[in-house]
Amino acid sequence: MTPRKATMLTAGALLACAALTSGCGVVPGTSGDSGNDPIKVMTWAPENTDATNKPGMPAMARAYAKWINAHGGINGRDLTVLTCNDHNDGITAARCAQRAVDENVVAVVGSYSQYGDSYLPVLQTAGIPYIGGYGVTNDEFTSVTSYPVNGGQPSLLAGLGEALAGRCGRVALVRPDSIAGDELAPLLDSGLKAGGHPAADDQPAAENATEYGGPSQQALTAATKDPTHKGCVVPALGDRTDTFMDSFRRDREDYRAVRTATVLGNVDQTVINRTGGAHGPYEGAYISGWYPVTSDPRWDRMKKVINEQAFGDNRIDPADTGVQTTWIAYTVLKGALERLAGQEVTARSVRNTLDHGLKVDTDGLTPALQWPQYRSKLSSAGFSRLVNTSVTLQVVRDGRLVAAKGGFVDVTRTLASADLDY
Repeated sequence: MTPRKATMLTAGALLACAALTSGCGVVPGTSGDSGNDPIKVMTWAPENTDATNKPGMPAMARAYAKWINAHGGINGRDLTVLTCNDHNDGITAARCAQRAVDENVVAVVGSYSQYGDSYLPVLQTAGIPYIGGYGVTNDEFTSVTSYPVNGGQPSLLAGLGEALAGRCGRVALVRPDSIAGDELAPLLDSGLKAGGHPAADDQPAAENATEYGGPSQQALTAATKDPTHKGCVVPALGDRTDTFMDSFRRDREDYRAVRTATVLGNVDQTVINRTGGAHGPYEGAYISGWYPVTSDPRWDRMKKVINEQAFGDNRIDPADTGVQTTWIAYTVLKGALERLAGQEVTARSVRNTLDHGLKVDTDGLTPALQWPQYRSKLSSAGFSRLVNTSVTLQVVRDGRLVAAKGGFVDVTRTLASADLDY
């Protein structure tokens, strides 16, 4: 794997930031006060880029703050959310982190960025906790300032590999030709290996392409090398997965036996509907996720908050895993702040609370979340901060995402065996 390169900050980096109540200006109150001033946090994600976009995450953060503030705040204090657009750029991601430091936020919550090596060192130096990142890079599972709420791409791909091992012949993985994409193949392979299956054909592709005719044809050819078993194609291209499937749908006419599978975040119910539902390319596809299906009643409270505080905001889709992750991350923040009732609220006090035994109940959306003060059982695999190794397996039936099997599947042992090269 190509060694990671340090990203340098430049004065010309662009920063898009918006405060919940007062634009990009100075937000009233400081996060270190223990009185009645607002508690300040930040949420960031890429928006309006040519690659993966997650506008629902900062939008969900704003809706959550409005809901909290409409119901008396947390311990009587309002919650103020700053947002930042990292533009899918390492320099700008680091500038977002520096803005969080300059604004004296107590945490960065429910965010997405592919550039953990750019923003996490900035947060770690300042002691600011990063709660509930999307898990898109493995940096989030090693930094002592990171508190992930799910198993990120590692758990999803390991769980998907386990599921496909007994269901597929040859497997072809189409993933971004990027640093983050380099990490995907060994994770999928760890699950395939656990099921006694050969490694997938690893096929890097441009993550901002406008069509994928070449990669689609190559994946189909690889998946049909063994004519005695149905092959599977696994597109994992973020927002460009839908673009890939446009090409795949056309090319698949000569390969009807090939199945598809992927992870939530690349595909959701909205995408399935848009691509033909029961008659589209995802029918019968297995999809791994972190959380219960969107129709599960455990999501009812989140949906109620969206309806109350963000009705008509089409950026916030309750089926979007970024929105769901942001909801759970703010649930963790709320639990930590409630533990600090009557005490000074700072980045340090929030981290101390998370590090010293706080266990957060997420209403069954995840197992109870608790971060170890010391090294975890996955430290040797490079996931020292990963505490939620549970995934769900879903399948598209009659155009709807439904649970393929009940409950969560723990992939701890599979991840521990992953052949990762950092």
